Amino acid sequence: MNITAIVIFVAFVLTTLAITYWAALRTRTTEEFYTAGGGIPAWQNGVAISGDFLSAATLLGITGVIYSLGADGLILIAATLGAWPVVLFLIAERLRNLGKYTFIDAISFRLSASKIRPMAAVASLFVLVFYLIAQLVGAGKLIQLLFGLDYVFAVITVSSLMMIYVTFGGMLAATWVQFIKAIMLVVGGSIIALLLLFHFDFDVGRIFVSAVDTHPSGQRIVEVGGWLKDPLSVVSVSMTLLFGFIGLPHILMRLFTVKDASAARKSAFYAISIIGYFQLLIILIGFGAISLIMSNDMYHDAAGKLIGGGNMVVLHVTHFLGGDLLLGFIAAVTFATILAVVSGLTISAAATIAHDLYAGTFAKREVSEKKKMQVSKLAVVGTGLVAIILGIVFEHQNVVFVSNLAMAIAASANAPVLIMAMYWRGLTTRGAMAGILVGLFSSVLLILVGPQVMVDLMGMEKALFPYTYPTIVSVPLAFLSIWYFSFSDKSESAAREKLAFNAQFVISETGIGATKAIKH
Repeated sequence: MNITAIVIFVAFVLTTLAITYWAALRTRTTEEFYTAGGGIPAWQNGVAISGDFLSAATLLGITGVIYSLGADGLILIAATLGAWPVVLFLIAERLRNLGKYTFIDAISFRLSASKIRPMAAVASLFVLVFYLIAQLVGAGKLIQLLFGLDYVFAVITVSSLMMIYVTFGGMLAATWVQFIKAIMLVVGGSIIALLLLFHFDFDVGRIFVSAVDTHPSGQRIVEVGGWLKDPLSVVSVSMTLLFGFIGLPHILMRLFTVKDASAARKSAFYAISIIGYFQLLIILIGFGAISLIMSNDMYHDAAGKLIGGGNMVVLHVTHFLGGDLLLGFIAAVTFATILAVVSGLTISAAATIAHDLYAGTFAKREVSEKKKMQVSKLAVVGTGLVAIILGIVFEHQNVVFVSNLAMAIAASANAPVLIMAMYWRGLTTRGAMAGILVGLFSSVLLILVGPQVMVDLMGMEKALFPYTYPTIVSVPLAFLSIWYFSFSDKSESAAREKLAFNAQFVISETGIGATKAIKH
C-alpha cells in the first residue's frame, strides 16, 4: 500500500468536495446544472475538455500499446488528434449555436423532436454506459492492485463520489474536478518525461535507439505494419477513433458551457493544444519504458510477465525514475483521472435522461424548473446505482472490448447524424432515424461476429467479420442510410424540414441560438 498515493488522493477528494459545496450554492437552475449557466471561461473549459479526453485509457492504455507494439501504437494518437481539427473548425460553433444542453438538441432542431430524441437518446446512453463501465472496471482493478482494497469497495467508492459531485455541484463542480485533474495529469506527465530525458542525458535519439536494442522485435518497433497489417485495418481504427470522438456525448456537452460559439471554438483550441502536448509525452514515455522496464526483472513476475499487465507500464517506469514518492503521485492522479471522467459521463447521462427523454419527449406538458432539477438529480443517482451494478457484473470482462464498443457506437450512431444535421439541407426525420438505427445495430452486430468476441472470448479459430473495429462498414452504412431514407422521403413534413435548413444555417452562422425544434 502506497501511503503517498493515499494521502494525495484523499487531498484531491477533500478539495473537490469543498469545490462541490461551493458549486452547489451557485447551481439552482437546469441551465446552471447542465452547462454551468454558460459562464465557464474558454481557457478553463478547454483545460476541462482536455481532462475529459485524457482518461486513464490514454495514460495507461496508449502507453501500454506503444510499449508492446512500438510505432504501430501511434495510430491511436494520430487518429484521436485528427478528430480535433474537425471539432474545432466544423463542429464547435454550429453545435454551440444550435444546441441548448446536449448534441441531441442540435440534431433535432429542424426535425421532429418527439421522434428523433428517444432514438438518439438510446444510442447516447449505450455509449455513455459502456464507457462508464470501462472506467469503473479500470478504477476497481487499479485500486485493487495499488492499495490492496476490495474491487467491489473500489467501484462503490468511485460511484458514490461521482454522485456527490454531480448531484450537488452539477456541471460547475464537474468542470473544476476535470480542471484540477488535468493540471495534475499534465504536471505528472511532464515530470516523468523530464526525469526520463535526464536519465538519457537529454538525448531523445538515445531513447529510441535503446528501445530498439531492448525490444524483442528490434527495428520493427519503429516501423509500422506489425499490428495493422493491411490498409483497411488502419482505416478501420482511424475511423473508430475519429468519428467515435466526434460522437462522444460527454465531450460535445462541454461546448455548451461557454457563453457563445466563438468561446466554444477557443475551448477546442485550448483543449487540442494541451492534448497534443500530453500525447507527445506519452510517446516519449512509451518508448522510454521499453528501454527501462522490458528487461528489468524487478517489474516482472517469476513467469516473466509484466506485473499488473500492460496497463501498468507507466506506473512501473514512474517507480523506476522517481521511486515510491513519484509512483504515489501518479497513482493518485490516475485514480483522480478515472473519477473525473466518470463525473463527466454521469452528468451527460443525466442530461440525456432528464432533458432529452423526460422533459423533451415524455412529459405531456411544460415541466417546471423545480421538477426538472428533481428529475436531473434523480437521474444522477439512478445512473450511479446502475454503474455500480454493471461495474461489478463486468469485473472480469475485457476493458478494451467494452470501451471499443462505446467508441464504435458513438462513431456509427451519433457522429454521422450530427454531421448531416449541421451540413446537409436534405436531412429528414426519417433519414436521421434510419441512420441512428443502422449505425447502432450494425456496429454492435459486427463486434459480436468480429475477432473480439468470436476469437478472443469464444475461442474460435476465425471470426465472421475480420476487423476488430466495425466502423469501416457501420459508419458508411449509417451515412448511406441517412442519405437514402432522406432522399426518398417525399412527405410534406420532409419538405418543411428541408426548407428549415435555411433558418438553421442562419442561426448557426449568426449565433442567435436555437430554442426549440420544429413541431409537426
